[in-house]
Amino acid sequence: MPTLPRLHHVIGGERVDSSEKQAVFNPSTGEEVGAQAVATEQDVDAAVQAAARAFQSWRRTTAAERSEMLLRLADAIEAEGETFARLESLDVGKPISTARDEIPFHTDPLRYFAGAARLAHGSSLGEVGPGLYSRVEREPIGVVGLIIPWNFPLLEAVWKISPALAAGNTVVMKVTGITPLSTTRLFEIAQEIFPPGVLNLVLGNSTGGKALVAHPGVGLLSLTGATSTGKQVAAEGARTLKRMHLELGGKAPVMVHPDIDLRAAAEYLVGTGFANSGQDCTAACRVIVHEAAYDEFVGHYLDFAKQIVMGQGLDETTTMGPLVSAVHRDSVQGFVDRARGYANIALGGDVAGDGGYFVSPTVVLDAAQDSEIIREEVFGPVVSIQRAETEDQMLRWANDCQYGLAGSVWSNDQNITQRAARELNFGTVWINTHLQVLPEAPFGGFGNSGYGKELSMMALEEYSRYKHVMTQTS
Repeated sequence: MPTLPRLHHVIGGERVDSSEKQAVFNPSTGEEVGAQAVATEQDVDAAVQAAARAFQSWRRTTAAERSEMLLRLADAIEAEGETFARLESLDVGKPISTARDEIPFHTDPLRYFAGAARLAHGSSLGEVGPGLYSRVEREPIGVVGLIIPWNFPLLEAVWKISPALAAGNTVVMKVTGITPLSTTRLFEIAQEIFPPGVLNLVLGNSTGGKALVAHPGVGLLSLTGATSTGKQVAAEGARTLKRMHLELGGKAPVMVHPDIDLRAAAEYLVGTGFANSGQDCTAACRVIVHEAAYDEFVGHYLDFAKQIVMGQGLDETTTMGPLVSAVHRDSVQGFVDRARGYANIALGGDVAGDGGYFVSPTVVLDAAQDSEIIREEVFGPVVSIQRAETEDQMLRWANDCQYGLAGSVWSNDQNITQRAARELNFGTVWINTHLQVLPEAPFGGFGNSGYGKELSMMALEEYSRYKHVMTQTS
């Protein structure tokens, strides 16, 4: 039997082991594919101390130097694109073809923030009184703690480290114990580019994450995860008054009006509803269709959903892989099983596959607005489609949600789409598209979806602090 790979923490530029190990599983097969070190409070403290030491010199690097290193990291990911694609497929179970297609989305934020680093600066108010001069300086925060989820481990890592490093901070990242493969490789190759201690990684279970949140040496904590986790993290972080950035859950509404190409819309929305097996906080999972289009749209939607090819991630023919773990599979299946009592399961609804953590593509019809399947984040290959009578009802239902991350509206009528853009209480509103994200635009939500922004110059602000300096010259 071949030896399984061992994953180590990366602390102060060194690979660091621990006495406790945690298995890593391929969700497509349920087989163990590796073992990882499990961080203790002492490991986290060592990582924070290493980051603090590195910060003393890193903060004095020029924007040009930081920019050049970010560009080198992007090039390194690109050079190992096939390796990263396979690790993501083993990690998350996503189709290998999708993982390959995502490589540019991993490099683009690094290149964007490489440029943004050279645009980040303070401002001068000039002479505000006789011989009295005022200026505002932008500074890095210091050591920042980053906690990423299991659904897009490499993407989330890049989204967070790019602005953090561009702003001049040093990093301690806690990666989920479920999907550590691709992020560990990212940090290993980064050690060849960045000075020791600038990028530190701790692995394992929630012990490491809790220690990072509580550590007084961490100036900012950025978390992407479940809303329940975000509330716990915010409460604990308040004890040390550290700054918080929380990107949490979502339940994206999709409002479909009758004046569009319903077949084309259905095809696109199947792709964005079941992408990553629905394990996406902005998945097109809550479709609200005007009654004049409902029957035709549902027919097209079911036709396209039936064409999804479910299978192992490394199979080139697969278009939808498994869920990330047995625990999560059971959670998703629980939502579906409970929905059988109050809704129509028009497609799927079953645990599937042999050995892996599969739930078949599921379409739920006739669920009431106040039902669990409509209101709660399922985070799996489960899409609900509701019939609405009017535009007003569509907007009410869309906003009748604890989350405020993203949503979309589909219509050729500018009055309808621009009204939706104004009235939807979501951080991102897409018009006749869905799941489109780019580094130049901010990403983040309202309400129980958290606060703060990923991407764009706004993300650079998240990782910066500002100091007012006033000088009397006479």
